[in-house]
Amino acid sequence: KGKSKGQKGKKITLKIAKNSIRISFDGGRRLDLSKMGITTFPKCILKLADVDELDLSRNMLKKIPSSIQKFQKLRWLDLHSNQLEELPEAIGTLQNLFYLNICNNKLTTKNLPEELNLLKNLHILNLGLNCLDSIPTSLGALKELTEIGLFDNALTTIPNSVKKLPKLKKLNAKGNPFPDSTKQEEHTDSIKRIETLHLVQEKDLCCSCLKMCQEERDELNKFKNVTPSPSEKPSFPSLITPNSTAKDNQEEWRLR
Repeated sequence: KGKSKGQKGKKITLKIAKNSIRISFDGGRRLDLSKMGITTFPKCILKLADVDELDLSRNMLKKIPSSIQKFQKLRWLDLHSNQLEELPEAIGTLQNLFYLNICNNKLTTKNLPEELNLLKNLHILNLGLNCLDSIPTSLGALKELTEIGLFDNALTTIPNSVKKLPKLKKLNAKGNPFPDSTKQEEHTDSIKRIETLHLVQEKDLCCSCLKMCQEERDELNKFKNVTPSPSEKPSFPSLITPNSTAKDNQEEWRLR
């Protein structure tokens, strides 16, 4: 009782889960089960549904059950770097959610629940590194969004309802097959030009990831003082965005 076991996955007991609760910087209670080798959502954690933050990132989860709706106090939900192919409609009931990271999964546009547009308090949404060929216009209902990651998907356009969100400050749409480079630049820079966007704080990166991020940033800074000739745009073939690199080397680029 109190255990959840997936095929070849780690057993998570209620005791393990309780010992994984941490106090976040603002005093909230964070249940951190990241990097635990979990293949199936641990049912035992439903007994800890009063936590403020839930981190199930960097596991092997393929599905999140509808029972996620029991976590009504959640402000922070991190599911990045799993094998999720769909999200439950019940995710739309998490009305206090401020941060949702579902980057680096196997989500398709068809399996994005329409109920995402009910998360009226959502400020940060990361959908990068998935299999999305379009973005639902209904996400334009998320009027509190300030940051959205759409990088490394299969997008050819971004709806105006999303690009023109009133509080949006950062939008990363790099690594998508937009019709031409001009439009790609337009999609990426329609809010403001940003060289790199990671929805993560440096303190949360592992040493190797932080080092690689710093190296990329140093490389970018080298080119800031280079003035390209008017006739040609600068070409940096060696500068692959960290988010693209993650496809080939996910262990190195596990975004927080």
